[in-house]
Amino acid sequence: MVELKAITKDNFEDVISLKVSEHQQAFVSSTVHSLAQAYVYRDTAFPFAIYADDTLVGFIMLGFYEEKKQYTLWKFLIDNKYQNHGYGKKALKMGIEYLITTFGAKEIYVGVSSENDIAKQLYSSVGFKQTGLIENNTEEMKYVCQR
Repeated sequence: MVELKAITKDNFEDVISLKVSEHQQAFVSSTVHSLAQAYVYRDTAFPFAIYADDTLVGFIMLGFYEEKKQYTLWKFLIDNKYQNHGYGKKALKMGIEYLITTFGAKEIYVGVSSENDIAKQLYSSVGFKQTGLIENNTEEMKYVCQR
């Protein structure tokens, strides 16, 4: 069973130890950097640890981009030891549901590196679509929430 859980003093050290594979490091910020951003933007950043049963497998941070008035998938990673088990897709769906249920999100945006085909495939598999906007080698994708 996959769950999103709060990051607390009890799991903080484990969360900051999460690592992606070497070739993915250019695509995602470290959890330390992400949690620093979450602290600075604490009114609009929503970080969670991803657990499969009782095992920490990843990190997701959702947010609200005030300038554009957009809900976002801000940060997302599954530890390299736990990739390709379906945890990412389940956690992504849970993050989407969190934004819909908690904030009434109608659309959710994500920026993905043009070279990160695996992430683009994952996002597409849950319903994100390319918007056509590309800035600084980052492609924007949008999920339209169904309710």
